[in-house]
Amino acid sequence: MDIAVRVIAGIVGAAVIVSVLDAAIRTFVLPRGTVVSLTRVISRGVYNVFRLVMRPMSTYESRDRVLALYAPVALLVLPAGFLVGLLVGFAGLYHAFLAAPFTLALKESGSALFTLGFATPVSTGATLLVYAEAGLGLALLALLISYLPTMYGAFSRREVSVSELSVRAGTPPTPSTWLVRAFKTGFNPRFPEVWERWELWFVELEETHTSLAFLNFFRSPDPQRSWVTATGTVLDTAALHMSLVDAPYSPEGAVCIRSGFLALRSIARFFGIPFDPDPAPDDPISIDRSEFDEVVAQLEAGGVPLKADRDQAWRDFCGWRVNYDSVVLAIAGFLSAPYGLWSSDRSPVRVHRPPIGRRARAALRGD
Repeated sequence: MDIAVRVIAGIVGAAVIVSVLDAAIRTFVLPRGTVVSLTRVISRGVYNVFRLVMRPMSTYESRDRVLALYAPVALLVLPAGFLVGLLVGFAGLYHAFLAAPFTLALKESGSALFTLGFATPVSTGATLLVYAEAGLGLALLALLISYLPTMYGAFSRREVSVSELSVRAGTPPTPSTWLVRAFKTGFNPRFPEVWERWELWFVELEETHTSLAFLNFFRSPDPQRSWVTATGTVLDTAALHMSLVDAPYSPEGAVCIRSGFLALRSIARFFGIPFDPDPAPDDPISIDRSEFDEVVAQLEAGGVPLKADRDQAWRDFCGWRVNYDSVVLAIAGFLSAPYGLWSSDRSPVRVHRPPIGRRARAALRGD
C-alpha cells in the first residue's frame, strides 16, 4: 500500500511540474497568444478578489483605482503560484523516491526551491532533484524579470498614441472633436498619414495584446483614457471621414479600419468573446440615425464640409461600423473602460458599464 501511494505521489508530482513548466513557457516565452489553463485559473482567482473589493464602490473613479492594481498584482501572484506548484510537485517526487513522509518531503522541496540549504540530500538521485528544482525556481524568476520590461515597453508605446489622440480629439475623445479641430487647423489633408500610423498601431496592438495578455488590463495613467475607447474613436473617425466628410477618397482610411477591426477580433477571440466574423453591410448596429444626425450637426456647426446625400452617408457609415460595432462594445465592457462615445457608453449589460465621470461630462460640454 505504501509503495502504491508513493507511485501515485510521484506521478502526480511529475504531472504538476510539467503543467507548471508548460504554463510558464507558454505565458512568458512563447511569442503567440495561447490560452493557458493554469494562468487563467490564477488570474481569475485574483480578479474575483478584486471584484469583492469593488462590490461596495459606487463610482467609476474608485473602481478604476482598484482595477489599476489588478494586472500588476496578478503578474506578481502568477509566478508565486508557479513556485507553489513546483514546491508541491517536487515534494511528491521526494516522497516517491526518498520514501520520506510528505511533511519532510515538503521541507526538502522548500529548501531546494528557495536555495536555503537547510535540508541536505542523502543520495545521488535526491541531489539531482535538488539541483533541478533550484534551477527551475531561479529560471521562473528570471523569466518574470525579463517579461516585465517587454510588457512595460509595449504599454509605453501604446499609451503614447492614446495620449496623442487626446490632444487631437479631447478627453474623452470623440470623432466630431477630432474632425472639427482637423479642419479648423488645416490638418485635414494629412489624414492619410494619420491613418497609416494608426494602422501600424493596430498591427502592434494585435500582436502585443494577444501574446502579452495581461497588457489588456493595464489601464492608462489618466483614468478617463483607455486604449479601447481610443480604438473606437479612431475607427469611428475614419468611418465618418470615409462616408460623410466631403474629401477625396482615402484608401489609407479603409485599410486603417480593416486593421483595427481585425486587431479587435483577434483580442476578442483570445478571451472567448463572441462576435460575427462576417457581418452584412446592412446588419443593425448599436448607433441609431438620430445619434448620427447629432454628429452631423456638430460637424456642420464646426465648418466641416459634408456630403449632400446624408442617407447614403448613413448607409456607408453603417457598412464600415458593422465590422467592429459589437466587438468594440464587448471589449469595452469586459475591461471596464471609462466613458467613450459609441463604445463603453453602450456596452452589454452582462459586463460592468462605468458611469460618466465628472471630467468626461465637462469635456463633452466643452468646458
